[in-house]
Amino acid sequence: MTLDLVTGGAGFIGSHLVEALLKAGRRVRVVDNFTTGRRANLASFADNPLLEVIEADIAAPGVLDPVLAGVDRVFHLAALADIVPSIQQPEAYFRANVDGTFALCQAALKAGVKRFVYTASSSCYGIPEQYPTPETTPIDCRYPYALTKNLGEQIALHWARVYKLPVIALRLFNVYGPRSRTSGTYGAVFGVFLAQLLASKPLTVVGDGTQTRDFTYVGDVVQAFLAAAASDRSGEVYNVGTGAAVSVNRLVELLGAKEIVHLPKRPGEPDCTLADVRRIRADLGWSSRVPLEEGVRIMLDNIDYWREAPVWTPDTIAEATVDWFKNLNDPKT
Repeated sequence: MTLDLVTGGAGFIGSHLVEALLKAGRRVRVVDNFTTGRRANLASFADNPLLEVIEADIAAPGVLDPVLAGVDRVFHLAALADIVPSIQQPEAYFRANVDGTFALCQAALKAGVKRFVYTASSSCYGIPEQYPTPETTPIDCRYPYALTKNLGEQIALHWARVYKLPVIALRLFNVYGPRSRTSGTYGAVFGVFLAQLLASKPLTVVGDGTQTRDFTYVGDVVQAFLAAAASDRSGEVYNVGTGAAVSVNRLVELLGAKEIVHLPKRPGEPDCTLADVRRIRADLGWSSRVPLEEGVRIMLDNIDYWREAPVWTPDTIAEATVDWFKNLNDPKT
């Protein structure tokens, strides 16, 4: 029986991918250092005999050879995320996202894996001039997280070109869904809003809320990973998004918020994210299926998951984003 490796498999997207692979009857090996991943994300299928979980840091010397033993396909999702911590701790981000990817590419090549799917980030586009944004858009990394994810992508694609490692990179846009991160780091808007809703606090809207995002449901993203793994293409980059932009104000409306508070607009943050998805539709036959209205309903049905998440207020957000305002460029520069 074939064996799939999912790095970061206890994380938000990783755990959904692991679940889908197990449902398809595949053997799955998860490697996660549980820095941000949670064992609770694997709890509902932890007893599946097809699942193996290894606690390890992929960037640590000597770890990966036994982890890659017998592996046919690699799904590389292990990474540090979020903007502000990457500004404050660039060394940790380079170690996890760049060194970890290099080590994994080397080990995968040595093990002779048949498919390698790299989780890239649309943050590499920075503030693009073109919407919808195609894969050919110039790279414009605005903060260390975006930079390290793009460097990891370049490593994986370079290994595809030079060493013939069969790589596909997926640049993800604004992924949301159950099990999204609940840690203490100020980050994705969905988790912030849901914790505020549970606490009956105002939703903290950045700017006037007219900025738009390509919100992509995690179940659709998992299907993109499966389509990439089933493809025989290599050395390709694909956007993964809906191809539709939705305003933050519309999200607030769907969540049924009764009160909002506006926060200052942040430098280096685009007014719009919108994926051009023509390439992935043509090459992999993938397109998103879950409209935002349905995705929000699923999130609200699972809202108890965010009871342990921090409840952000204007004051705590201002404190958490000091380095954001201090270090990031004005969007016009």
